[in-house]
Amino acid sequence: MTTPAQSPTAAADARIPAAHPFAAHLRRAAALEAADPHRAWTPQDGPLPSLYLSHGGGPLPFQAPEWLTPLHDWARSLPKPKAILVVSAHWESAPLSVSADRPDELVYDFGGFDALYYTFRYDTPDAGELSRQVTGLMPDSEHVHRHARRGLDHGAWVPLKIMYPAADIPVLQLSLPTEDPDRLLAIGERLRPLRDQGVLVIGSGHMTHGLPFLTREMFQGNLVPGWSSDFDAWAADALARGDVAELARFRTAAPGMPYAHPTVEHFTPLFVTLGAATDPTAPVVTRLDGYGVGLSRRSFEAA
Repeated sequence: MTTPAQSPTAAADARIPAAHPFAAHLRRAAALEAADPHRAWTPQDGPLPSLYLSHGGGPLPFQAPEWLTPLHDWARSLPKPKAILVVSAHWESAPLSVSADRPDELVYDFGGFDALYYTFRYDTPDAGELSRQVTGLMPDSEHVHRHARRGLDHGAWVPLKIMYPAADIPVLQLSLPTEDPDRLLAIGERLRPLRDQGVLVIGSGHMTHGLPFLTREMFQGNLVPGWSSDFDAWAADALARGDVAELARFRTAAPGMPYAHPTVEHFTPLFVTLGAATDPTAPVVTRLDGYGVGLSRRSFEAA
C-alpha cells in the first residue's frame, strides 16, 4: 500500500523543531480540527466579515503564543472561507495587481531572522477563480494586472499560516495601489460582493508601525511609547463611532503622527477593510489588541 506523499507545506512543517512554539501551535490546531472540524461557510451563513489584521514583525508571531492562539481562535470563530483575498502593506503597486493564481514560492520579505523561517511554506490551492472574480468587479477604468509568478508576502502568509495552517483555502493577494483613503474605500466597496460568496476580505497592516523610533526598552520589555498608545486610542475611538471621515484625516488628526506611521502603508489597508463592510460607518469588533515591542496589535472585523 502506497502512503500518500506529504504536501510541500506539511513536509516543511514536519521539519520545525518540536519544541518551537509554532510546532506546538500546529499540534494544537490539528487536535482541535480532529475533535471539532472547522465548519465550511455556506450561503445560509450570510456574508463573511471583512478583517483588518495587525500582522506582527516579520515571522515573530510564529514564536509568540500571544499571537498564535488569538489569531487561530479568531479564524475558527468564523465559518471556514471558500477563498481569501488579502491587501497587504508589503505590496504597494500601481496599477492594481493580483498575485499569481498558484505561485511556486512565498515572498520572504524580512531579514535578520533565524534561517528556519525561510524554509516555511504555505502552498494553497489554485486561486484562479477568485482572480477572475476580482478582475471582473473592478471598473473599466481600473485595469488589474495579473501576475504569473508573484507569491504571497509576509503580510499575507504569516498571519494566514497561523489562522489556517492546513493551507487548504485558495488565497489571492491584491496590491495596495494608492495611499488615498477615498480610493481605497472605493476599492473595498467593489470587493464587497465577494463576502456574500464566502470570500474573506482582509486588509493586513499594523495599527502602529513606527519602526525607526523603536528602542531597546521597547524590544526587550514591550515598553509602549506615548505616540503608539495615543494613536491606538484615537483609532479605537473613531472605529467605535464609525467615524470614517476622522480616520481618513489620520495624517493631521491623529495624535502620535508621524511617529506612529512615518510611512502610511501599514494603516491604509484599513480603508479597504471598511470599504468592503456592509456599512463602513458601523462600529467594528476588536478581536486582538495590546502591544508587541511597543506597537499596537489592534485587529478587528467589520460586518
